[in-house]
This record gives sequence, structure tokens and C-alpha cells, in this order.
Amino acid sequence: MNDQCPISPRAERIPPFMVMEILERAQAMEREGRTIIHLEVGEPDFETPDCIREAGIRAIREGKTKYSHSLGHLELREAICEDYHREYGVDVTPERIVVTSGTSPAMFLLFAALLDTGDEIVISDPHYACHPSFVDFLGGRPIYVKVREEDGFQFRPEEIKERITPKTHGIFINSPSNPTGNILSKERMAAIAALGPCVISDEIYHGLTYEGKAHSILEFTDNAFVLNGFSKKYAMTGWRLGYVIAPEKFVRPIQKLQQNFFISAGSAAQYAGVAALREAGPDVAKMVSIYDERRRFMIRRLRELGLGITVEPTGAFYVLANARHIDGDSTRLAFDILEKAGVAVTPGVDFGSNAEGYLRFSYANSSDNISEAMERLKLYLEERQGVKP
Repeated sequence: MNDQCPISPRAERIPPFMVMEILERAQAMEREGRTIIHLEVGEPDFETPDCIREAGIRAIREGKTKYSHSLGHLELREAICEDYHREYGVDVTPERIVVTSGTSPAMFLLFAALLDTGDEIVISDPHYACHPSFVDFLGGRPIYVKVREEDGFQFRPEEIKERITPKTHGIFINSPSNPTGNILSKERMAAIAALGPCVISDEIYHGLTYEGKAHSILEFTDNAFVLNGFSKKYAMTGWRLGYVIAPEKFVRPIQKLQQNFFISAGSAAQYAGVAALREAGPDVAKMVSIYDERRRFMIRRLRELGLGITVEPTGAFYVLANARHIDGDSTRLAFDILEKAGVAVTPGVDFGSNAEGYLRFSYANSSDNISEAMERLKLYLEERQGVKP
């Protein structure tokens, strides 16, 4: 090993993304001839709606394949503004939007513009596994506030307030949430917005709600960043299209970062995004109806198997179930289920120490596959516990 070419400490520090570790082991087992049911990955099993695909193909055929403006095509930014006005009654101008190649690059740009070394971001525990990695990699410090199963995994504003310091540069919220599937209430969002620091709101699962309504942070404050995209709601994971809505003073810094590191989002994908926002509503409604059927079935079966779900998730496509009575080590349990039952699930510890002992189940898979997975889990638990659950 050449000691004059060391690996950077921040690269060494980033933990593995356990969803991918499980997926890659499952794929290796499939190559060996095993049949694996995937409940670990948060990727819609639906095809991208026809109107979106046709718009993308049309853009390619018409030669719309060059670099776009670094902020994104104006037509797409205008369509995003229309969408936020229609859904939440808020007025956003196209000049506040930066279109990116997925929501993850948007997050990178946002935190690069917001954070200096040692600046703090308040994050819930549990949280989406990669959220604190962005903060840490860009020199910030995640400050964790526990959220509880009995409280629907919702932030308590008074507990956030206790963790705010002069170095607090933002409060990160994610509603509907990954991994919990729960929706932050309107009252709590308003209270969080009133605490003072800017709010960073990951709204990627908006549109995938089954009971109640998901609110945008922009309904409560302009001192906020919104992260959103097309992957989940429109089944467009491979199109890599997202955006950030930022306070005006941050747009130019984010734009310069985009110009330097990403140049612009993919051109044809942006034209497909316009079609998604303006034409794909009926397709989304059909997907949401099917997700809801799967959600209800999965919650019922997991409870029958003895897994804990105190507050039913009502958004996204995840169930975070308490399995501590089976094994307190969620990584060990998830890999054991994969090896012995052929069902891939995500260990809760991937989403924070407060989720250790939980398992995350995704219902972004067919009803038949989910049903078969529940039967396999039933047999696994019977063999493990020696009694029928």
C-alpha cells in the first residue's frame, strides 16, 4: 500500500448503506439460484407512466439533448411552481428553484451552500440513512433528537428547542418519512417553523399518502429549503431528476456549485418531468390506490406475526416494525431472514441507533410477492421460536 496516497478520513468515516448491503447479498444469492423477495429497497415496482416516457422519447427525437440552464429548464421550474400552488396554496417563483440530477445531488448542493465546519443540523432518530452522511461529509455535525414509536415517530418541537445552539444552521424534517412512513402533523410543522433556524424539508414522498395530508414546510415559513423530485411519486428512479426550492439569497451560491460540480440536470429527463407534473395525475392516483391496499395488508400480516406497529404509517411505502423481542441486533436478524427465508428486509439500525431492533419493510413490490414474503416470515418465525406466532 502506498502511504503517500491515503484515503481521506471523511471517506473512511462514511458508514455503508445497509439497504445496499442487503440488496447486494440478495442479488448474489439470486445468481446462485435462490428466489429472493425484495422488501428492502424503496423503489416503485411500477413502470414510469406512458405520458412521461413519451415526453422523454419525444425530447430525444427532437434533439433536446444539450446542456440546460444550470438552474434547469424554465418550463419545468414553472411547472413545479404550479404544482406547489395547486397542492399547498403557496407561491414560489421559478427563480427560487434549482433542478438537479436527483434529490441526492440537491441535498449535496444545499448543504454545501449552508454549512461550514462544525455547523449543526438537527435530525430525527430514526432518519433516512443518508441524511446525516451528507451533513458529516460536508463538514457539518448532525445533532440527533429521538422520535418515538408511541408518538408516531414525530418530532416533539420542545425537544428540538433544547438542542438548538448558536451553531444550529437548520432543522431537517422528512414527512412522509423514510423509514417510518409517518406524516408530521400540521401543528408540529408550524411549531418547528417557529423555532428560528431554517427548516430543511425532504418532501420526496409527497403524493404518496393514504390517510390525512402531507403539508409542505412552505405553508408555514419562507425560511426553508424544500427537497423534492420525481423518483417516488412518478416511478422515475432511473431518470435521476430532482430539485431544491431555496430562499432567494441561497440560489446563486447553489447555482455556482451546480455549475462547477454537475453543470445541469439531464435535458430529456426535464421534459419528461414537465409531463409528470402536468399529465400524470391519473396514473399516480392508480399507483397510490394499489400502494394503499398493500399497506393495509402488510400492516395486518406483520401484526399477526407479532411485530410491533403502534401507530400505523400513512405515507411513503414503508413499515418500520418493532422486532426487538425476536433479536435486538437488527443487522443480524435481517441477514438471518435473508439467508433462511429468502426475504430481503432492511435492519432498523441503518436509520439510527433509536431504530435498532426494528426492521423496515417496503411495500413497493407486488401484492403476490408481499403475500409470499409474509408466509415465508411466518415459517421462519415458527422455526426460530419453536411456536406459532
